[in-house]
Amino acid sequence: MLAKRIIPCLDVKDGRTVKGVNFVDLRDAGDPVELAWQYSRQGADELVFLDITATHERRKTTVELVKAVARQVNIPFTIGGGINELADADTLLHSGADKISINSAAVRNPALIDQLAMAFGIQFVVVAVDTRRVDGRNYVHLNGGRLTTDIQTEDWIKEAESRGAGEILLTSMDHDGTKNGFDCDFLMKINGELSIPLIASGGAGNKQHFVDVFRQSSVDAALAASVFHYGEILIPDLKGELRQHGIEVR
Repeated sequence: MLAKRIIPCLDVKDGRTVKGVNFVDLRDAGDPVELAWQYSRQGADELVFLDITATHERRKTTVELVKAVARQVNIPFTIGGGINELADADTLLHSGADKISINSAAVRNPALIDQLAMAFGIQFVVVAVDTRRVDGRNYVHLNGGRLTTDIQTEDWIKEAESRGAGEILLTSMDHDGTKNGFDCDFLMKINGELSIPLIASGGAGNKQHFVDVFRQSSVDAALAASVFHYGEILIPDLKGELRQHGIEVR
């Protein structure tokens, strides 16, 4: 069994790390490059950076961020936000990112997944999915969670895998920022249908929540933001707790 991964996530807006609750009410959480360096030293396995307000005008800013992070850390990191075509991904990967994450652009143009996987290899392609429960079913949401689609989350994840996604980053918008725990039941259901790694996101509030998500859903990695950014959980302590519960970590 592969060791489980702990992944801090840095949502970046205007060059700063921000964090909200249920995708709204954003507040500042610090300099992303400084945080990346701290997490690398603490023993994070990977990092994810999401430019949550990415536009073509800000592309240069994102490229400079990637270059700065690549100079500071020696662990893999993923960059997402505003990647709409092969050229965007090529620029970011050549600037130092290890993987790229696509979300809304993939839903609008599913063939983008095929193109990226063919151009760079599936190991470079993370498909991020923001999901929210509506009338008892989980639906894909776009544009940072602001736009509801009629696409059921399970169907979309299966299609993403079939097109060449190397990993799925699944964020429960209902749990995001609440610190009430991950959506373990839904994660377990999705993970049982996948043959590629699944990263759980949304809801981490304490170390037990990480124990629960790994035990109950067998996901490959767990991602969190505010509990790491504000020092509520230190990664060495978290890994120690997981080991005490018999969960293998790096």
